[in-house]
This record gives sequence, structure tokens and C-alpha cells, in this order.
Amino acid sequence: MINKPTPGPLLAEGKTKQIYVYPGDDTLAYMVSKDQITAGDGARRNELVGKSHWSTATTANVFRLLNGAGLPTHFVRQIDDVTLLVRRCTMLPIEHVQRRLATGSYLKRHPETSEGTRFDPVLIETFLKDDARHDPQIWPQDIIRLGLATEEEIEWMADEGCHVFETLERAWASLDVTLVDLKIEFGRDAQNHLVVADVIDNDSWRLWPGGDKTRMLDKQVYRNLQNITQETLQDIADRYALVANLTAKLRN
Repeated sequence: MINKPTPGPLLAEGKTKQIYVYPGDDTLAYMVSKDQITAGDGARRNELVGKSHWSTATTANVFRLLNGAGLPTHFVRQIDDVTLLVRRCTMLPIEHVQRRLATGSYLKRHPETSEGTRFDPVLIETFLKDDARHDPQIWPQDIIRLGLATEEEIEWMADEGCHVFETLERAWASLDVTLVDLKIEFGRDAQNHLVVADVIDNDSWRLWPGGDKTRMLDKQVYRNLQNITQETLQDIADRYALVANLTAKLRN
């Protein structure tokens, strides 16, 4: 797509992506996706050929939408099929989950709640990124005690998280797809400003076409697999490719 300088040293590597120095500007970085799909804090892991391309396309389409809506993000532009140029951030080790409908882990923690219960306004939950402890849920007082953010910043992130969710919810609704929940992360850029960062791809949400859980398009299909075969992985790949194509149609 765009000629890119040779990446500098590797800054960080996660289960599904790598972050590299952007030569000549230490306020920017390259984010490179990998053909990896994982679940259970990495306990389940498979190569999914093509996932790096679909993740990059999905993330780029989503962040263009968010930037167009005036939301602060780290996204600058897409470089090639697997690489994004982003503002270099120090990530907060917190997952922010916005829930419109009760499902998944929420039901395990709140068995008194019926699946599909609608939250209005959107329910916000926060979890500490710690695979060894299976990402425990934390509350604002924990975030403050750990020195990760101030009370004002916590409120700001909750508000921005709602705006992100509602922006994407409206966009998906225009395609008759229900955005059930969404996981996002925040980072501090070179000016110490909080921005929506990391990726937002098909690992980040639950998508139910027509509001029908049995037609889900997201990573939950992979989590639910009893047996992993080439056929089941191909089914996952087909869903990821479809979602990437659909995100190109999302509009504010």
C-alpha cells in the first residue's frame, strides 16, 4: 500500500502481534499482526493462515471509523496487509469491556442474570491484564491503588469506552448485526494523552447477525470448539474474512 522504511528494533510482542520502532520518529510505531489465534489466556493456540491480514483490515476499518467520529485513537494509517502505523503508546494493563447484552463470562459471575439481559446504559467492566491470574476483574479503587490512572482518568476512559461502543453499535446495526460486547484498551502517547489503542478486531467483540447467537461471527466460535481440525479452523477463517469485509462497509 505505502512504502515503509525498514522497521527498527522490536519493542514488544504479544500473542497475536508485534510492535516495532518506526525509524526517525520515536512518537510512532509499526504494529504487525500475526497468523495466530488463541484462547484461554494462550492455553489454546493455533496458526490461522490469513488472520494477520483480516485482523489488520478489521482494525484499520474500525479505527478509521472511530477517528472519523472524533474519538482519540493511536491509529495513523494502514501500511500494508499486515502492518499499521500507530502512535507509540505506553499501554495501561487494563481491559475495558463494554456489555450491551449479558452473556459469556458475565453469566458465570452473575448466574442470577438471564442470558440476553440488556444493559442500558452500557455496562462497563475492567480487568487487569495478567494471564497467570486469568485477568481478574478490578474496580476503580484498585486502578488508583496500583497507580495506573487517576479517578478523573478512570471516568474519562469509561465515557470514551461508551462512545466507542455506541459508535460501533450503530455502525453494525446498519448491517443488521448486533454488537453484544466489546473489549478495548487505552495507552498513553508521547504527550501522555490517553487514547484508544491496541487492536479492535474479531477477537475483541461478540457479533450476532440479526441478534441470533447461533449465527455468531466472532472468536467465541473458536473458544467453543470441542475438537480442532482443519475443517473447523477453515470455518473460523471464513468468519474472520467475512467480518473483515463487513467492516469495510461500516459508516458513522
